[in-house]
Amino acid sequence: IAKQLGIDEDVAEAAVKQVLPGLVGGLAANAKRDDKSAEMLTNTLKHHNKGVVKSVKDVDVADGKKIVKNVFGANEDAVATKLAGASTKSDVTGDIIKQVLPIVAPIVLSWLASQFLGGKTEEAAAPKEAPKETSSSSGGIGDLLGGLLSSPQGQEIAGDLLGGLLGAGKK
Repeated sequence: IAKQLGIDEDVAEAAVKQVLPGLVGGLAANAKRDDKSAEMLTNTLKHHNKGVVKSVKDVDVADGKKIVKNVFGANEDAVATKLAGASTKSDVTGDIIKQVLPIVAPIVLSWLASQFLGGKTEEAAAPKEAPKETSSSSGGIGDLLGGLLSSPQGQEIAGDLLGGLLGAGKK
């Protein structure tokens, strides 16, 4: 990501650390909004259930921009500013966050799809009685995503994803 954006690795790492929970949180909030939003997220995950993206080079940034627009809508600038402001690294600006979001978004969706729809570690990512499809309550997949951020297991899984994003290409 740092090479692609022409920024220092430390800045890219700090930006990704801000983007990951912000993106998952945005997905969770959208999924909890109503049944239609949850169904749309489930369909999006089905579309991205083609295996986890292994390299930043394989990311469809145009698709990432669509994902970011769908997740944050007109609030994209405000979200980027807030995520940048929460970074401990002063070099992480809203502009950098806005560049990182569409790179990370398809990676996150492909990873979430593999976990929730085809997942090797689905039981670790989701509660035992969690539905694989959207249930009649709008909280189904939104609750799963919210749990991903709030549970120790979920944080460990998110940390693994973050490590994969940041560790790819490092020795």
